[in-house]
Amino acid sequence: MGWKAAEKLIRHWKILRGDNVMIIRGKDKGETGAIKRVIRSQNRVIVEGKNLVKKHIKGGEGHEGGIFTVEAPIHASNVQVLDPVTGKPCKVGTKYLEDGTKVRVARGIGASGSIIPRPEILKIRTTPRPTVAGPKDTPVDLVMEKTYDAKSGKGMPDL
Repeated sequence: MGWKAAEKLIRHWKILRGDNVMIIRGKDKGETGAIKRVIRSQNRVIVEGKNLVKKHIKGGEGHEGGIFTVEAPIHASNVQVLDPVTGKPCKVGTKYLEDGTKVRVARGIGASGSIIPRPEILKIRTTPRPTVAGPKDTPVDLVMEKTYDAKSGKGMPDL
């Protein structure tokens, strides 16, 4: 990617994975769907079941070839988030509540001004990783072992 293309990347994304959006331009204009994937390096999003194209895939080891129907990316400017109250496409703004939390708000002509909730799919990612020790992890008893005592000087190297 050249420096000109990098200048045009969206810095503050208002569309998130899992948002309900309406396609406002292109062959699927007027249709709604959920965002499946956000490709920030290209300013594009993939909407579930929309912008379908035929892809010719050559067969190889472990997979068959053929003609498959896949979802192609759409430019982020060609989709708009749906207002949760009216169900119409709207712009997205941000607002801080009294308790200090930052929320997304429906903006624009005919928008309700209601809060757009964060998609549930994003909350799933915040679950902690499993705490099962792997083969390269240091055992807990070795980590907790005291190897230096400041009073007696035990553990100091002989210099």
